[in-house]
Amino acid sequence: MNGPDDTPDDVARAPRIPGPRAAADDHADLTGSAAVVTPPEPVEEPVLAPAPPLPPPPPHSVLKSLLGAWALSACSPEETQAVEDHLTECAPCADEALRLRDAVGLLHSERDLDLDPLLRSRVLENCLGRRPARIPVPSWATPYDAETARLDALLRDIGESEWHAPVRLKWFDGEQRVSRRTTVAGVIGHLLTVDGLVANSLGLDDPLGPKATQVSPAERTEAYWQGQYHPPTRGVREPWREQSHTLIRTVSFAGRGVADLTVTYGDFALPMRDSLLERAFECWVHADDIANAVAYPYEPPSGAHLHGMIDLAARLLPAALAGRRRAGLAAPPRHLVAAGAPGRSLHLEVEGSGGGHWYIALDSPAAVGSPDHAVAQVAMDGVEFCQLVAGHVPPEEAAAGQDGDREAIRDVLFAAASLSRL
Repeated sequence: MNGPDDTPDDVARAPRIPGPRAAADDHADLTGSAAVVTPPEPVEEPVLAPAPPLPPPPPHSVLKSLLGAWALSACSPEETQAVEDHLTECAPCADEALRLRDAVGLLHSERDLDLDPLLRSRVLENCLGRRPARIPVPSWATPYDAETARLDALLRDIGESEWHAPVRLKWFDGEQRVSRRTTVAGVIGHLLTVDGLVANSLGLDDPLGPKATQVSPAERTEAYWQGQYHPPTRGVREPWREQSHTLIRTVSFAGRGVADLTVTYGDFALPMRDSLLERAFECWVHADDIANAVAYPYEPPSGAHLHGMIDLAARLLPAALAGRRRAGLAAPPRHLVAAGAPGRSLHLEVEGSGGGHWYIALDSPAAVGSPDHAVAQVAMDGVEFCQLVAGHVPPEEAAAGQDGDREAIRDVLFAAASLSRL
């Protein structure tokens, strides 16, 4: 329809009404004539934008600065991957990373702050290797030197009140285990008075005074304890340590002949070289008693020193066995042989640090132990054997392994325990 003037502009401005469209799912011919299908309009596919380029790897200086954090496992996953990729290509950084990882192993948060008990020995060995001592300590006196130094280090660490902590000293009297109650200070007084027997043999002052007549270790200890007006305190440490230093200096300056001097302990005697080894053994045993009383960690002696202590006990066993036989506490001898000849023996196998093999003559202290004449074998740990010799372990419970003549095994184990005393 045109306007009053029927102008083309009026026709152009008229709204256009679209015709009807078939439904999207209407495929049937409802009018009887062919349906007109309108082709779908083309759909433009989206054009994917190109992926952004990967960032360049961090420069060498940045990766090198991350090595410390990488060694501590403090890098992010991305930084860790970048550093590890770099380490496969850069040898200097790889070497530095290995050194840092080794250093991190020294930063363990649970490391024990107590010093290694062997640290002093290693430092001294290194110092003496660079500048040997003009007057060296004899090798047979070094166990005593080491054990007194270790005990002194323990005493420096404990508090004033711990000097009065109760300590129970234990030993075997030949038939059963007995004990005596004292304190930490009382133990040091005991060591002081018994070491005085060694001092007497060297012509040094007796800690009990010039008029002391006591000879046995038990008598000297009782005299010291009873002669104190008050219970011993930490003041006993200085005279004990000074005496031990004096003993070591004296045997070092005295020359070779001093090793064969006789030290008398009442009912038995030892040459000086064995006496100081025995004193080292007792110092360790009583240091362990003190450490248990004050809850202080304490390690056994070094392997070489422990071996010497075990060897001394093994050499004393035939005489101890003969003494028990004379007292009616051991079986009579079966096959006596001439002095110096091999005889019936027990094979003592000591395991662990300081261990070894010993053959103990069973029928006479003058006989020689021999593997060809072994009738029994006992296997024990080194520290356990020392605890038996100290009277801290019952003979019936001591041996971990036994084989052969049961009577011989029993006699030797009880003889080892009878080596102990107050």
